[in-house]
Amino acid sequence: MRNVYNAVFASLLFVAAFAHVDVRAQEAGSDLFYKGKIVAIITSTGPGGGYDLVARLIARYMPKYLNSAPTMIVQNMPGGGNVVATNYMYEVAPKDGTAIAVVNNAVPLNQVLDGRNVRFDASKFNWLGSTGGRNEAIFILTSAGISSVAELKEKEATLGGTGPGSSIVIFPTAMNSVLGTKFRIVTGYKSSAEVFLAMERGEVVARSGTLPSLQSGYTHWLAENKIRFLAQVGLKRDSELADVPLLTELAETDEQRRVLTLISSPPALGQPYLAPPGVSPLRINMLRAAFEKTMKDAEFVADAAKGSIDIAPMSGDEVARIVTDVVNAEPETIKRAREALGAK
Repeated sequence: MRNVYNAVFASLLFVAAFAHVDVRAQEAGSDLFYKGKIVAIITSTGPGGGYDLVARLIARYMPKYLNSAPTMIVQNMPGGGNVVATNYMYEVAPKDGTAIAVVNNAVPLNQVLDGRNVRFDASKFNWLGSTGGRNEAIFILTSAGISSVAELKEKEATLGGTGPGSSIVIFPTAMNSVLGTKFRIVTGYKSSAEVFLAMERGEVVARSGTLPSLQSGYTHWLAENKIRFLAQVGLKRDSELADVPLLTELAETDEQRRVLTLISSPPALGQPYLAPPGVSPLRINMLRAAFEKTMKDAEFVADAAKGSIDIAPMSGDEVARIVTDVVNAEPETIKRAREALGAK
């Protein structure tokens, strides 16, 4: 009996040792995986906007935190209100760790509220992390003669946007439906940068966007008092917009507040980065670690500051929790929010 026991024990030790060697072999192989590789950061926005600028900055610093320092490039894939790129990452992108993406933070919300052309489940992506949440603001040219949401309920203003799945369209649409504002929303612009140019040309007088996106290229608008902030979207007021009301604070009923709270979830995600479903856990851990180290890199943070880009990093787990909460929101709240956005 003892001989049988010893034989079984020896066999288990062999299996364990073999498994350990196999894991070590995988890890050793992964150390060399990125050697000579090109890693693409897909952006769901066009060139020149805030997402694009940060992605290009990350592409400069993140490779040194991936073994063998691969080449990292940025590929813009705008379209469909950020849905085109997100579908690509879910269905088509390589699942070996050579393709990651930054998508608009309204993508999970768009999945549950609109869903047009959506062929992804945001909760199944491998979320790598985020540059950090920052409130979105709805602002208007001072020349439009509208200085408050109350006035916007009486007077129409033309607002520019990309597509129905982007935050710069979702928030004004919600304001129209829930609060009774009179934005005339013009979509079809290919990027955030194009919407800014449309404001400069006078094609539209208002838009939704983050304060950093203004500060990165339109600081003179602030200095010259060229715009007014009407509202902001987030869980709490931004310290730099302390006098600007949150959408939830403009709600007149509890139901409106619940709907606007769900719709206000995207800013908490900041600029979220992901990898497709199906990438090995080992490679996801490598990508998450490299992203986290990049966010803490002193030179990266300094370069970001030069471009008026605030970095307040979030982990992949933190991003995943927010996404899961949005995707699994209460059915009645989702229903009311869908109605508010005119989604079928």
